[in-house]
Amino acid sequence: MFDINLNSTYTFLLAVILFLFGSMLKNKIKIFNSLCIPSPVIGGLFFCLLYLFLNYFNIFNVTMDTRIMPKFMSFFFTAIGLSVSLSLIKKGGKLLLKYWLLCGILAFCQNTLTVVLSKVCNIHPLLGLMCGTISMEGGHGYAAAFGATIESLGIKSASSVGIASATIGLILGGILGGPTAKFLIEKYKLKPTSNKTFNISNNSILGISKSYFGLTPYLFFEQVLIVLLCMVLGEFITNLIYNTFHVVVPTIVCSMFIAVIFRNINDRFNIIKIDFQLLDFLSELCLGMFLTMALMSVDLLKLSNLFAPIIFIISCQVIFIILYAILICFRFLGKNFDAAIIISGLIGHGLGATPNALANMTSVSQKYGYSEKAFLVVPLVGAFLLDLFTMPCIILFINLLS
Repeated sequence: MFDINLNSTYTFLLAVILFLFGSMLKNKIKIFNSLCIPSPVIGGLFFCLLYLFLNYFNIFNVTMDTRIMPKFMSFFFTAIGLSVSLSLIKKGGKLLLKYWLLCGILAFCQNTLTVVLSKVCNIHPLLGLMCGTISMEGGHGYAAAFGATIESLGIKSASSVGIASATIGLILGGILGGPTAKFLIEKYKLKPTSNKTFNISNNSILGISKSYFGLTPYLFFEQVLIVLLCMVLGEFITNLIYNTFHVVVPTIVCSMFIAVIFRNINDRFNIIKIDFQLLDFLSELCLGMFLTMALMSVDLLKLSNLFAPIIFIISCQVIFIILYAILICFRFLGKNFDAAIIISGLIGHGLGATPNALANMTSVSQKYGYSEKAFLVVPLVGAFLLDLFTMPCIILFINLLS
């Protein structure tokens, strides 16, 4: 077996190639487009399956340096934070509150389901809890953070189980969100209520990018500087909280919180002009790169050795969220086109992460039309407001089960 070690530069190069390759496959193969599967998922999952084959037959082993991946995720969430304003939250109105409540109920149900299934499978409930809200709605960040907490309580392999669950959820969230929305749209013959459409470029990975004119080096670095300063300050606050209170808080939460504060202060005092068109473009690039790198670095051979009960719990989580989304959420949100697009986002971040949600909604909107309400509500809840439900819910269950 050949051992290949890819440094950060070559890992990034591979990600870019797969990023573009996934877009090409989606444009060339009809089923990918018809199922509304995001291009980064296609490219990353293709390499993931290829590597499984090559590694299984001892052809070669690849080690990748994905340390830059969290930076893409942090940039994306920080940019999302800059888009959050009090006026936007007010604009979300009842639909935002309904969706927020539904996501909170989902978090509680995911944890309850894992506790019940853990007892059925005869494994420790805290280990099963790593397949609940922690890894599903929480993602890799929560899996690493709360996994360490649960391991400190004497539960071995909690972090690895959580990260593996988050990885599987990331894959399934990107695959199932689009087809579910497609099913709802076509079954009920739904049409967009807004006349606004995407200006879709054939070279776009997620389907919303377009050429950016009037860009200068000064404007580019000015906008990037805003995001980077929020990221750095967020990391500083994260470390300060940990060193002072010994409480682990994901860096993206603090960075996004700083970005939200800056945005609302800037709205009031006009400190600097924020170019949201440029930030949206950069966010899309980071979104695509994060998803691609996250999926291409998955070692399915190791995941195949997971405990069968853990796989069973994750499968039940998938079945539950799809039924919950179609039978309850879709109807409660209005049973219209906006609700269908929101459902694709719910499955995306309910199983994986907010980038999944945005990728799913973009992919569906590319085919069926744009939903302004969905692109307002889902990022606000998935990337920011949801933490107000999930963190207390997770802490509650850990204390009840420990």
